[in-house]
Amino acid sequence: MEKIKLPNRPLGPFPAVLVGADVNGRPNYATLGACGVVSLKPVLYISLKDTHYTTLGVRENGYFSVNIPSAELVQKTDYCGMVSGHQTDKSKVFTPFYDESGKAPMIRECAMNYLCKVIQSIPVFDFTMFLGEIVAVYVNEQCLTDGKPDPLKINPLILMNPNYYDLGRVVGSVFKAGAAPNAT
Repeated sequence: MEKIKLPNRPLGPFPAVLVGADVNGRPNYATLGACGVVSLKPVLYISLKDTHYTTLGVRENGYFSVNIPSAELVQKTDYCGMVSGHQTDKSKVFTPFYDESGKAPMIRECAMNYLCKVIQSIPVFDFTMFLGEIVAVYVNEQCLTDGKPDPLKINPLILMNPNYYDLGRVVGSVFKAGAAPNAT
């Protein structure tokens, strides 16, 4: 199979997430494809443009939420990426909830939510990458199978420019799909 060289830019696929932060006393949400795991420790990263309204809240409060929208939330998720909190009040787009710390708004409509405390910020061009220690994880009960989050029930939104996708099916198990077949 021949490879075709494409432009040097991130094309995806990436998980589409909604990052939440309180800004000037109100919940605000930004849609990102720049979020992921940093290590085997409970740390996530997000990367926000320095001019984003949500960036102000993360810097101001030292906390952010990572909310995993299902494919059913594509319209509201995309809307939060299209409009700026500088001009548009996004506090009513979703139903916010807070844990006992009250540090960052999480989204009730999202199947899974992470609350993170900023432990480091790294400037990258005109973005800031925030490393956040996970201090709480919430998941809708109906999205669990045997007490664990089930990605097919969560049905996370996947971003691969210029479209969004959902998960279709299980194609293998981690650390099992790669096992060599038994020689007999």
